[in-house]
Amino acid sequence: MIAAGLQAHGVGGSTDLPIPFLYAMVGASWALTISFAVLALAWKEPRFQGALTVTDRPRRRPWLAVVGLALTAWVLTALYAGPSGSDNGGLGAIYIFVWVGLVPLALLAGHVWRDLSPWRTIQSVLGRLTGRPDGFWTYPERLGYWPAVAGLFAFVWLELASPDPGSVDAVRTWVAIYIAVTLAGGLAFGQRWYDRADPFDVYSAIIARLSPVVRDGRQSRNPLRGLTTTPVAPGLVALLAVLLGSTAYDSFSASEFWQGKTLADWQNALTLLGFCIIVGVLFVVAARATGGVSGRDRALLPGRLAHSLVPIVVGYIFAHYLTYLLEKGQVAFFALLDPLGRGWQPLGDPTTSYFLSEHTSLLAGLKVTFVVVGHVLAVVAAHDRALELLPKGHRLSGQLGMLVLMVAYTFTGLFLLFSV
Repeated sequence: MIAAGLQAHGVGGSTDLPIPFLYAMVGASWALTISFAVLALAWKEPRFQGALTVTDRPRRRPWLAVVGLALTAWVLTALYAGPSGSDNGGLGAIYIFVWVGLVPLALLAGHVWRDLSPWRTIQSVLGRLTGRPDGFWTYPERLGYWPAVAGLFAFVWLELASPDPGSVDAVRTWVAIYIAVTLAGGLAFGQRWYDRADPFDVYSAIIARLSPVVRDGRQSRNPLRGLTTTPVAPGLVALLAVLLGSTAYDSFSASEFWQGKTLADWQNALTLLGFCIIVGVLFVVAARATGGVSGRDRALLPGRLAHSLVPIVVGYIFAHYLTYLLEKGQVAFFALLDPLGRGWQPLGDPTTSYFLSEHTSLLAGLKVTFVVVGHVLAVVAAHDRALELLPKGHRLSGQLGMLVLMVAYTFTGLFLLFSV
């Protein structure tokens, strides 16, 4: 059941066979070639900057709010009233559907999480009852995304580096703390808390900027233009560094090199933190490696270019977790159909398809494609924004640091997929 995937890494880590060396080299070659082609031969004036003609609607859709409340009640029932072992349906729902499934949901449907969020719904109701629909205080904008950064790191620590990621009791404790903090923050600061501080809400909003679907679901947009609307606030680079660094750490921790070591829990946690810090620091250095701008503008460049990391995050998450979502997600779905662990089988005897795992060449090709496509979109996004931000005399040289970094990110991602 779910046990095989949850005992060691929460979401199981990378359990696929490593991609063949040839696939990794072909992918890396394509990434390198396309990157320099974009830098040298692509357009010389920005194409994707500026306001969109269609904006997200501020009002939530009530029927989706009801669906969100119902789904949350079901998952929490399974988590807290279900079995205490790894066959707990709530455990799989949080690690697979909430964490991994959030990415394709945001890409396909936009920021639908905003409508589904039970915490936004509860805050709206309580805010009207207390006469404080916008909370008791104004959210301090200087905090930016930092509360969401802390929440995301706490989750990836639970998933990847805690003493027992597959422990139902540990997940129950984490979820209880998350709910308490999220509801308290919403009551204190209103809906703005969810825009900046709720880790899952913020995660969905960031990924949804790359979606071709505007949030009302009835209009479309160019994903690269949508990506440029990512709100810049303190902590944005750290947020994306946690997402990318934690996924890289998950691949690294599944390698033979790391598996062969006996480490204390604090060493795993520090290594995870180190991955996130390295990703973020390198990005800041590369973004600021240009001339022709003032010191103040140079300091603002990492935040203004941070949206270009989103495609890399999405590409690597798909490459790393695709089989987990599609295959072990089936097991989690059937477990959710029996939330109390009573042996219910409303759809009959469950059977799991392992199509992708059985077709290793197809899977390897998909992994490399996801990483390379994510890299190319990131290079295009960074190139277009650089044309807007950098003076003409530095538009070529000012992009070299970012180009080298993104190639390094891609080579490292392919190497980790090859080496596990």
